Amino acid sequence: MPSSNLAAHYLENVRKSYRAYKKQSENAFAQLRDEDFFRALDPESNSIALIVKHLRGNMLSRWTDFLTTDGEKPTRNRDQEFLQAGKPTRADVMRWWEEGWTRTLATLDELRPEDLERTVTVEGKPFTVLEALQRQLAHYAYHGGQIVFLAKHFCGKAWKSLSIPKPGREAFQGGDPIRPGVGTPAR
Repeated sequence: MPSSNLAAHYLENVRKSYRAYKKQSENAFAQLRDEDFFRALDPESNSIALIVKHLRGNMLSRWTDFLTTDGEKPTRNRDQEFLQAGKPTRADVMRWWEEGWTRTLATLDELRPEDLERTVTVEGKPFTVLEALQRQLAHYAYHGGQIVFLAKHFCGKAWKSLSIPKPGREAFQGGDPIRPGVGTPAR
């Protein structure tokens, strides 16, 4: 059983990590033209819009009534998250993004250290809250990486690095792009 201090520290850290991954993707979005949200590398690939649509579906399902209901809600249609329906706009994509993250962050902010050892279910499988938090953090980091990769590809030479630019790595002493302010530029 983790100490309450360790559990509180973990929750503080995991909340910061979720917010950092959200911000990293938003920094990539800011560099895109509207049409870039809907481009895919090939017919089998997902566009940024579809990745965001999927994340929204996942977040609303996982984080709604997180402690009391299965994280895979019967109303979710995961397959539809990967189909482009209609003519969404950049504003639609950003609305999906905010809807998912608003639910996610509100739920994270409600959790208390004593909740970490509780059991929740996802697709009928039991997980401790701590396991569920880590599982989702990895999922969002994975898709955030896809978003950044696509954005960088679409921007080409106009891309502004979200971490330590090339060249320039030698000018940093342990800079950490996920935790801004950790590590400092060499003088």
